[in-house]
Amino acid sequence: MLKQENLRTHRRDEMIDVTAQVARAVSQDGIEDGIAVVYCPHTTAGIAINENADPDVKHDVLLRLDEVYPWNHPGYRHAEGNTASHLKAITTGASQTIIVSGGRLVLGRWQGIYFCEFDGPRERTYYIKTIRG
Repeated sequence: MLKQENLRTHRRDEMIDVTAQVARAVSQDGIEDGIAVVYCPHTTAGIAINENADPDVKHDVLLRLDEVYPWNHPGYRHAEGNTASHLKAITTGASQTIIVSGGRLVLGRWQGIYFCEFDGPRERTYYIKTIRG
């Protein structure tokens, strides 16, 4: 099954927990064992798996990405002015693959799945593909 999800981001840089939406897609598909692939079709956003217990982790990740990829670097040439968002998306990656076992996502105790916005706010789309194993 391929499911399209839409969301609205609210800040330039933001990590939105989409774990529940992915779990719902797995449940709706009735998949017991296999994988779920979460894919972002945007060049200035990505998908990550990381801690979802302490919100300070999201803050710290976004802070460090801003330090590594500053918005105002004098060497950037991209006319749209969002080179930093492209670099952050490359670093994060466009997709994550999660094992499904017993009808549930196999995630660590503290892990969540995040849509990572780096050029918002915007209307965004991501896809969840479930594959039976």
